[in-house]
Amino acid sequence: MEAGGQSRSAAMQQSMEEVVASVQRALALLHQLHSSVSNFSLSSQLLLLERLNGVLKELTVLQSTSQNLNVPIPLEVVRFIDEGRNPDEFTKDLLNHCTLRNQFTKGKVDSFKNLRRHMLEELEDTFPEETEAYRAIRTQAAAENRRAMQAPGMLSNGDVKVKTEH
Repeated sequence: MEAGGQSRSAAMQQSMEEVVASVQRALALLHQLHSSVSNFSLSSQLLLLERLNGVLKELTVLQSTSQNLNVPIPLEVVRFIDEGRNPDEFTKDLLNHCTLRNQFTKGKVDSFKNLRRHMLEELEDTFPEETEAYRAIRTQAAAENRRAMQAPGMLSNGDVKVKTEH
């Protein structure tokens, strides 16, 4: 099963490389066509038609090579491009937004840690025996979790790694 997935992945990678190469060729041909249109004269009409045909052929190649390639593009990126903006800016904005959300969430986690620490301190003052029993139970549970995590085939999220058949 895994070998089939790797060959599919390799085929997808090759298709992607072919599409990228075709896009680059199409861009080069479009640049040449732009140059021909900008400097158009009656004597350069044949060259213009040849370049136009070259662009059309390359777009046909691009369409055929991209048929087997299914790459989802978020609608937000398409809108960003339609607005004439650079898609790299979209990625930068998205990463900045994620960083801000991460900092906000980290602040919440730190607040809950402080609340837990403060509550344990208050509980220890009010109910010292029960707090000691709670800490003993927590220590025992943490030790059991560490032992379970060190077991072979155990992943960091607690899942068990299953060996796949080849």
